[in-house]
Amino acid sequence: MTQVFRLPDLGEGLTEAEIVAWHVRVGDEVGVDQEVVTVETAKAAVEVPIPFGGTVSVLHAEEGQVLPVGEPLITIGEQVVVGSDAARVNGTSAAAEVAVPDGAGGEQYRTEERAGARVPEAEEDKPERPLIGYGASEQPVRRTGGRRRRRGQLVPEPIAAATPSGRQAVRVISPLVRRLIQQAGVDPSEIRPGPTGVIRRVDLEAYLTEQRGGPVPGQERSVSPVAAERVTAREATRVPIQGVHRIMVERLSTSRREVPDATTWVDVDATRLMKAKDALKAARPEAGIGVLPLLARIVVAGLAAYPALNSSVDVEAGEIVQHGGINLGFAAQSPRGLVVPVVHDAHALSTAELAQRLRELTARAREGKLSPAEMTGGTFTLNNYGVYGVDGSTPIINHPEAAMLGVGRIVDKPWVHRGKLKVRKVTQLSFTFDHRVCDGGTAGGFLRFVADCVEDPRRLLADL
Repeated sequence: MTQVFRLPDLGEGLTEAEIVAWHVRVGDEVGVDQEVVTVETAKAAVEVPIPFGGTVSVLHAEEGQVLPVGEPLITIGEQVVVGSDAARVNGTSAAAEVAVPDGAGGEQYRTEERAGARVPEAEEDKPERPLIGYGASEQPVRRTGGRRRRRGQLVPEPIAAATPSGRQAVRVISPLVRRLIQQAGVDPSEIRPGPTGVIRRVDLEAYLTEQRGGPVPGQERSVSPVAAERVTAREATRVPIQGVHRIMVERLSTSRREVPDATTWVDVDATRLMKAKDALKAARPEAGIGVLPLLARIVVAGLAAYPALNSSVDVEAGEIVQHGGINLGFAAQSPRGLVVPVVHDAHALSTAELAQRLRELTARAREGKLSPAEMTGGTFTLNNYGVYGVDGSTPIINHPEAAMLGVGRIVDKPWVHRGKLKVRKVTQLSFTFDHRVCDGGTAGGFLRFVADCVEDPRRLLADL
């Protein structure tokens, strides 16, 4: 009798996931709790373990395909289906299905109860593997070079490099990076991959610089104006919009299409804010309170004073929902691009506790280990794009939130201070808000509150 494992409920209201990479092939033997596939949701990448073992007979989805929760994912049984026949297998006709209860995203698998299988004594001593999140895999990625079909088009398979047992095989997903590796004549197993196990272009560049002292094939080089006209155009590259990037595109498009947003901005003297940061660093070095935690503390105080901006619009109900608590999102870089981790219940945290949560979430974002819960439920977003060396921007609201505050770089500029022209630390605050939740007076009041606190952080002491 065969068994069908369906895409489980990953929690947080997520209804679908994209197949990023299969870790098994038809005909492979799999064990209980072995991670068989990596999927990507709107919030994070998830390595999915299977709750029973046996021989893989059908893989019901291709890499790059978006699969709804509850759809067949993999069939385990004696009948091995290869090629196009796999698409015609009805996994529900003669297969015993294993259902995963709702909310399984936050639980660990209980293989004996869900699959009815007896776990070997040697396996009972091993810790159960959680469904959500990253972790070291005991099974290497088993994929070879070749060609597969994605959305009706043949594309090369990711390069998988054989590695010693106990380590997960490295993968190359980007077609551009795959081509550069081939041009350089490099064995991908020699390249140290990024934090998610995927070799990026920056990893290849670092390897070639260290081992050969040479550039990556196709890497841009500076040229003089005379030689510029001899530079030929680079080959066009198509990059699929998928995974977290796809969800981001959809949300930003929805925001621009549906939200009547408006943006206002102001230049502020941040000299005292920087002095406050230095004083806190000297007084509480272990707290690690930098500029971002101080800005977060100011924003939380501003939202408490102007609760209309800590809200969302329920179009179907015809209501504006003002949230009771403040869940502060902030922009951070991850191996898969820009993400927005959320500090839940930021209103209940001290400045030191805010600093700690921001550090923890930033580190997990850089490692690509954020869970769906850590990127869900935000009510307001703070975007410190000054780290990119820019002065200003017009933020796009993170739908379904109602507003976003952007902060530019803090630099020395001439500023009139107490009637005299001096050099001060100056930054620009940009505030985009949903005009349905408030008028310009409320938005201007919030922005002015934030600006006044940046210029004189002592204002916050009155409300502490």
